[in-house]
Amino acid sequence: MAYKKEITPVKIRIKKGDTVLILSGDDKNKTGVVKEVIREKYRATVTGANMVKRHVKPTAERTGGIEEREASIHISNLMLVDANGTASRTKIEVVENNKVRISKKTGAVIADPYKSNKSETPQA
Repeated sequence: MAYKKEITPVKIRIKKGDTVLILSGDDKNKTGVVKEVIREKYRATVTGANMVKRHVKPTAERTGGIEEREASIHISNLMLVDANGTASRTKIEVVENNKVRISKKTGAVIADPYKSNKSETPQA
């Protein structure tokens, strides 16, 4: 009997809220914002990209019919875009005791979508 080999976890440097460039597929060279990251499958959904049609049954809340929604894209087909709009590979460095993502092409720090939202909300 053949046993399934365990998959070694790969670090995913793309987070929800990041702007990414799509590298392959029908939506190649389009940019979008990540809606969701599915870590178990190494996939992410990007707003307005990889649109598929689903046949939906009618329910009490909505009418049935053909609905368009985003399907997930494999992480390897996405590349982070920095604040300048340049897509490049990323590296992680420690700056002022914080881990930050840095663009390898421009050297610019890529803002963390989670940390930037927390700092903007005023403390009561």
